[in-house]
Amino acid sequence: MHQPAPDPRPRVLHITQPVDGGVARVVTDLARAQLAAGLHVTVACPDGPLAAAARSAGADVRHWHATRSPGPTLVREVRRLARVIEDVRPDLVHAHSAKAGLAGRLAVRGRTPTVFQPHAWSFEAVGGITSSLALRWEQRGARWAHRVVCVSEAERATGVRAGIDGRWSVVPNGIEPARFRPAAVDTVRAALLPGVPPAAPLVACVGRLCRQKGQDVLLEAWPSVVRRVPGARLVLVGDGPQRDELRTRAPESVLFAGAVGDVVPWYQAADLVVLPSRWEGMALAPLEAMACGRPVVLTDVDGARESLPPDLPPHCLVPPGDPERLAGAMTELLLDPPLRESLGHQGRRHVLSTHDVRHTAEAVADVYRELLGGALAAHAVPTEYRESIHS
Repeated sequence: MHQPAPDPRPRVLHITQPVDGGVARVVTDLARAQLAAGLHVTVACPDGPLAAAARSAGADVRHWHATRSPGPTLVREVRRLARVIEDVRPDLVHAHSAKAGLAGRLAVRGRTPTVFQPHAWSFEAVGGITSSLALRWEQRGARWAHRVVCVSEAERATGVRAGIDGRWSVVPNGIEPARFRPAAVDTVRAALLPGVPPAAPLVACVGRLCRQKGQDVLLEAWPSVVRRVPGARLVLVGDGPQRDELRTRAPESVLFAGAVGDVVPWYQAADLVVLPSRWEGMALAPLEAMACGRPVVLTDVDGARESLPPDLPPHCLVPPGDPERLAGAMTELLLDPPLRESLGHQGRRHVLSTHDVRHTAEAVADVYRELLGGALAAHAVPTEYRESIHS
């Protein structure tokens, strides 16, 4: 009986949980670039938006049932993942975020070249004994990662200060310039928000409705903005565990868009985009907003300064958890249209030059080559893929 020839392509296995938001977009972008470079790409993840996107891009998708946070099901999740790894037989494992990083490294234990990408440190997301346990794991688990890829130098520095002895690479996040681009505010807004007056100042916050993203701080700051900018509207784009709590606190000037299939029109419709996070590695939302030509206000967490152009006015970056400073920054920008326009142009130029997703894919490919050597020597992000991003 004739046996098919073995697949000579290097095999990369991405493991991830969560399956939505920025992590899902990063994994999808990497999978698309790596497939274009001729790699065999598998994505192991729970059901959700990522599975559909990865499958559409041409990746082999394996179902991995796993909860978002560690818990009593962890042992079963690691066993399930070990079976996937045994079946896929990857040349390299790339684990994304804390949960997949935990399960993936426990399943592999360094036997296969392993890349861990935290996408923000787990020990910053929790407090008390849970934070101590998460930190202890990251310190011990670093031995089973051949490379720790951070999305910002600040994220790497946080890991070093925490005593994590990693073999580090810093690969900033990137966006697709062909997808995130400016558009006429009036046209887009009329389609999205027909009941909102066209001249009403509009602030958008795009992100999962959860403690990390700080929408509760934003709602605390918002009444002060409306007092100084009458008629202003705030739209929260996304869904998450704090949705109901935030709705009960929100005044009529706050709109909830919910989870949307395409966030681009919401950036394009906004006069200002704000992300008041409590912690990040390097958030995608500000990069996407700037690519759409919109000014941003961010909290000064890991990755924020590195995502912004140099020499911005001070009210573009405020301390986390400070509603008064956040309100002041939003107000100043809403009252100064020429400054907003200038910052929008400056931000777009910066993102196109330093945060193009092609740069991200090429930098990750360089990490893979260092770990796999000759197995990847002939595989690079092809010119056709690079050009297709801009087509």
